[in-house]
Amino acid sequence: MAQVIVDRRDMDFVLYEQLNIEELTKHEKFADFNKKAFDLMLNEARNLAVKEILPTLRETDVNGARFENGKVLVPECYRRPYKLLCEGEWIAMSEDPEVGGMGFPATVAQAALEYVIGASFAFAAYGLAGHGTGKMVEIFGTDRQKKLYLSKLYSGEWGGTMVLTEPEAGSDVGNLITSAVPNGDGSYSISGNKIFITCGEQDLVPNIVHPVLARIEGAPKGTKGISLFLVPKYRVNEDGSLGELNDVVCTGIEEKMGLHGSATCALTFGGAGKCRGELLGEANKGMRVMFYMMNEARLAVGAIGQVNASTAYLYALDYARNRVQGRDLADFLNPEAAPVPIIRHPDVRRMLLWMKAHAEGMRSLVLYGANCFDKEALAKDEKEKDFYKGMAELLTPIIKSYCSDKGFDACVQAVQIYGGYGYTQEFPVEQLVRDSKINSIYEGTNGIQAMDLLGRKLGMKGGAYFMSFLAEVGKVAAEARKTPALAPLAARVDAAVTKLSETAMHLGKTAMSEKMKVAFAHAYPFLNAMGDVCMAWMLLWRANISAAKLEAAKPKDKTFYDGQIKTAAFFIETVLPVTMGAMESILASGAAAVEMDEASFGG
Repeated sequence: MAQVIVDRRDMDFVLYEQLNIEELTKHEKFADFNKKAFDLMLNEARNLAVKEILPTLRETDVNGARFENGKVLVPECYRRPYKLLCEGEWIAMSEDPEVGGMGFPATVAQAALEYVIGASFAFAAYGLAGHGTGKMVEIFGTDRQKKLYLSKLYSGEWGGTMVLTEPEAGSDVGNLITSAVPNGDGSYSISGNKIFITCGEQDLVPNIVHPVLARIEGAPKGTKGISLFLVPKYRVNEDGSLGELNDVVCTGIEEKMGLHGSATCALTFGGAGKCRGELLGEANKGMRVMFYMMNEARLAVGAIGQVNASTAYLYALDYARNRVQGRDLADFLNPEAAPVPIIRHPDVRRMLLWMKAHAEGMRSLVLYGANCFDKEALAKDEKEKDFYKGMAELLTPIIKSYCSDKGFDACVQAVQIYGGYGYTQEFPVEQLVRDSKINSIYEGTNGIQAMDLLGRKLGMKGGAYFMSFLAEVGKVAAEARKTPALAPLAARVDAAVTKLSETAMHLGKTAMSEKMKVAFAHAYPFLNAMGDVCMAWMLLWRANISAAKLEAAKPKDKTFYDGQIKTAAFFIETVLPVTMGAMESILASGAAAVEMDEASFGG
């Protein structure tokens, strides 16, 4: 079985031919880097992933994290790769060297993480969660907090978490009851119970810093009265050394369908009345701080979905090339015909090409999103800065929801290609299905992402960001019209852009009418339709580049470029028409889902 997580040729295509990331090195911020440095980083990420992390994947699925006597014991096989993850400074690749980072562009860091996450997200979470905590400290923390926590979080010496969810306050965060009482010395006594905390307790590190949402006594109800507190597992002395335990107790871990190596914990804060925390940011503005981390986390979850699709596709492709079963359809009636690899069968090729289109289109979309952060940081004026900021804002719910859903679907397709073997534990694809399902639930369910897109993102800046998105897709279609072989594809994409604009306007108007609930009943189908248009945009963009280089390309590159053109054609000719039908359904605004009496659901 080939141990392939990422198609490096495809990754290089996106980085150097589609996004032209070498252009970033012309700016002072990235002047110390070049293509050789980027390639070296990606090579080392692959070595770490394939040689050290990937071998833990199956072992930790069978023997995962354990809860014993109030402590979480991670799988022993994680210790060496975690040490290497920290020593290699992989946790803060894109952060400023002055705060402990490596200073790489976000686009390159995201590409490197594709290897690490693809090898095992259950493992990677132990380090990456600390990065999110560190980022909040860097942006919103006091000088003292940065001094005490930042370098240890970015280096992976200490772990971090995201502590939001309570038994009665999941998606409805404003309903939380965890309390914070001022102690008069700048600290607060924290009391409450939290659940579903990824890496909330573990023994890879000596300390864990918990960002905890809580309500200060007398604060307003709802999200407007929520503050955020840094609550370390061990109190931290002013010289950075560890003090006494801080009354943060793990009461158990969840037995999940997948990601068994990752500990999902229930935590009690202040059960003995001795838990102390310190305010991070301003009082009653905790959601502002937490949402900064949430947006980063949502993009990361979308990236995980994309990586799941890539890994599942490469496993399925390898299997289809080597699994000999059945005669070629052209020789079906010839009993003397030799059996052929299943990649010769049309339906298997259909499934593989569906997976390829989504895996590669999502890679382009995820790296484009990361590239927006680089371009925003390097923008020459406020107009350019606002453009890239707006694209990142608009695409965040798409990347999170669409990529997590299609990533899971790709894993299911991989099982189908393996047939009966895919349903067994003899091959890795059944684990990929189980491990990837959580992505549509992580960091706000995909239904919530759809509501965010319809209720907030489409209307930002009076719809200007959405119009910029449509214009970007239109530019790619206009370029494709110049190439006769791509012109029919461009016409289909243009029609989809027009239909998407019409559908968005219809939903927006409906959402502001007495039929508001009907509009939101169609928010998720709309997000998926917009995601399909994003795929068409990215794949046609790829085809434009490939068509221009095809004739003069070397044989191996010619095969790659021809594959890009045919992949775009497959998606635009077979998937996009279904999307057009989905948008017709949204425009019809069927109201049955909201009008049916609750009792009529049966049960």
